[in-house]
Amino acid sequence: MRILKVAPAYYPFQEKGGVVTKVSALARGLTQRGHVVTVLTADLGLSKYNGSRIAAERCKWGWRSWEDEIEAIYLSALGQYRALTLNPGVIGFCRTSLRTFDLAHFYGLYDFLGPVVSYFCRRHHIPYIVEPMGMYRPIDRNFRLKALWHRSIGHVFWLRAAQIIATSEMELQELLEGDVPATKITVRYNGIDPPSYTSLPPKGTFRSKWGIRSEETLILFLSRLIPRKGADILIEAFAQACQESGRLVIAGPEGEPGYRAYLERCARECRVESRVIFAGPLYETEKSALLQDSDLFVLPSRYENFANAAAEAIAFGVPVIVTNSCGIRSLVDGQAGLVIDSDMGALVNAIRSLISDRALYVRLREGCERVAQQLSWSRITTEMERHYLRAMALANGTH
Repeated sequence: MRILKVAPAYYPFQEKGGVVTKVSALARGLTQRGHVVTVLTADLGLSKYNGSRIAAERCKWGWRSWEDEIEAIYLSALGQYRALTLNPGVIGFCRTSLRTFDLAHFYGLYDFLGPVVSYFCRRHHIPYIVEPMGMYRPIDRNFRLKALWHRSIGHVFWLRAAQIIATSEMELQELLEGDVPATKITVRYNGIDPPSYTSLPPKGTFRSKWGIRSEETLILFLSRLIPRKGADILIEAFAQACQESGRLVIAGPEGEPGYRAYLERCARECRVESRVIFAGPLYETEKSALLQDSDLFVLPSRYENFANAAAEAIAFGVPVIVTNSCGIRSLVDGQAGLVIDSDMGALVNAIRSLISDRALYVRLREGCERVAQQLSWSRITTEMERHYLRAMALANGTH
């Protein structure tokens, strides 16, 4: 198959969140299975990375790169507002190149790329799949603009999709409540790469860098720093649950201007600023060093359609605490961690339980491996390939 993946962000823009990891991993897996994959995305400032993280060359639509046999087209942007970009080159790309693809896979909503490319898909009778990534139900800012998108350019884009991919049972329920036909929805979890222990930094690397003793409990929050993720709640819960000792690491890029300063103020007000580390965005080796030195991962998010960072922690054998507003909850609960209500008392009790109850901690740590096996990218890619073949069969009337 020749597969086109259309995403608002792609490597090397890792600060844009889980979509970059997801698209990259699925694209690699599909090329290894013999498929030809092109990623169509927006140029979010590639020139500053070109030659360091990635090698790209100019093309008539913007930039083109080849990494691991994956072609990536970065469309020049006339303007950008948050995740929304205006990319005039998309029309030229579709007119000259789109008909060479067998299928398209769109990631996310509330942009112009999806509706424009899907228009040409329909003209050329190319089936396409939409993966909303938890965006179908507006939860953050600009509710009126998002409602307008659904009523205008997004309506046909969404309506004519061959399949809708939900990344959890929780997202599936939201789509059903939004009157999306059950026959169109497929649940496919996000995946994780198992740690390559031969290339990991020595255990204790992160602790040594930040002066954390080996016997001191290290609690990790790893995500974009935005209000919805609940880092502020975690700081207060940490102050209550770990009054004498322990370290809390807040790692991730700042997603809202000034939010890190607000979290630092929370730590001062709770009188734990000396035991809270703001590590900033960490990727690849630095992130692996942090994960393997962590004892506990906590994400008290108010909403996550999946929770990729929790899955990464599980891959490293780190038990997790997530709220029941996280899509990964069905995999975590009682197997690799604890699922709690979005409540301060519940969070404090859960942290105390995993610190004090050694038998519970060991049981959940041992369960991490079983959960990680269910989420391997190899398994997820094979599943995704079946969905593509089904979408093509439906479009050809052979299913």
